[in-house]
Amino acid sequence: MLQEMINPIAVAIPGFFLLLAVEWWVARRRQVKVFRFADAITNLMCGLTSQAAGVFTAVLGATAYLYVFEHAALFELTAEPWLWVVTFIVVDVIYYAWHRFTHEVAIGWITHVVHHQSEDYNLAVALRQSFTSSLSTIPFFLPLALFGVPPAVAALCIALNTLYQFWIHTELIGRLGPLEWVLNTPSHHRVHHGINPQYLDKNYAGVFIVWDRLFGTFAREEEQVVYGTVAPLRSWNPVWANVWYAVLLGKKLFGPRGAQVAFRSPAFDPVRGEHVTPLPVSRETRDKFQTPVSAPLIAYQAVHFLLVTTTLIALLTQTLSLEIRIASASFIFAAGFAFGGLIERKRWALPLELVRVGAMVPLGLALVGVCAPRASAVAPYALGVVAMASVLVLSSSTTKSSSSSRAPQAEPASASAR
Repeated sequence: MLQEMINPIAVAIPGFFLLLAVEWWVARRRQVKVFRFADAITNLMCGLTSQAAGVFTAVLGATAYLYVFEHAALFELTAEPWLWVVTFIVVDVIYYAWHRFTHEVAIGWITHVVHHQSEDYNLAVALRQSFTSSLSTIPFFLPLALFGVPPAVAALCIALNTLYQFWIHTELIGRLGPLEWVLNTPSHHRVHHGINPQYLDKNYAGVFIVWDRLFGTFAREEEQVVYGTVAPLRSWNPVWANVWYAVLLGKKLFGPRGAQVAFRSPAFDPVRGEHVTPLPVSRETRDKFQTPVSAPLIAYQAVHFLLVTTTLIALLTQTLSLEIRIASASFIFAAGFAFGGLIERKRWALPLELVRVGAMVPLGLALVGVCAPRASAVAPYALGVVAMASVLVLSSSTTKSSSSSRAPQAEPASASAR
């Protein structure tokens, strides 16, 4: 079941990048700016670290599903056409329930806040996922196993539900007429990502917006949407993005009314004992987190992002030893940590990146030996050249930027961390 769950996403990765390129090209033709490099690369690295972690966390979900399916299933269902249709619809209802839980309960928000932290809205945001979100979905999807839905049917329907949601993360597509009544569209999902008070906790749908209309959580896109979280992250570090709210929530647990905090809304202020009402916001008053990035550093991270993505594809699609899987996942996480640190000009970032570049050679050779044995003869030379060129470019770009002002430091989150 594990391979069946992850293969559709792995196969779709090249398509994701192609559509990102199309969105960038269309935005340039329309003379609108929808991408900022620092934000986009952080979104993408969140996606890569999420998938790398999923190689290990998915085992828990697959094991739990198989156990219930084999030992507690109430019915013996077969993969008939009607079952695929029903399962796809039920998966979407379950997704709505899970999605609503992650927004309206603080412990759920830990696993989903990452997806909302970007202050831009483009297809890269679709890939910005938490590396713990798959764990929180386990209890929600187990009823499928209890009712006897075969693992392959459940896995593919869940993957299709996820893949559908990629294209709705864009500002370049307006309203879609009658489809707005039934399907989740870019317009509906822009509302969901908004921090405008009237947009908070709205439009939880995955594929079908009808659930929001039925359960009273629907809002129409009217005023211009402001993106992000009420309490901004103000960091380009994808690892910190995944843990900052857990740290904040942990501090609240030891404060007044701490026992209530985990199961109340993220907007609940334990000091005041009430929910915080967010202030009106507009794009003119919202100060986005900005960091200047030099052209050499952009080129450097773009090239290495492709190398890290190649590592992820190998991790998702190849049969690797546990040691190589751990090394590959660690390599991906180190890249995310270092990329964010380099953009923010942290002192530890350059040493970390140099270590990662050095580790790229033996890890690359190991992966080439498994994935493309015929390339093993030229791989040492190619990887060595890439490593040396990386050190030269990185040293040059960091030297040029050392005289410039340091990037803004990440600010602490406020008491309300919506």
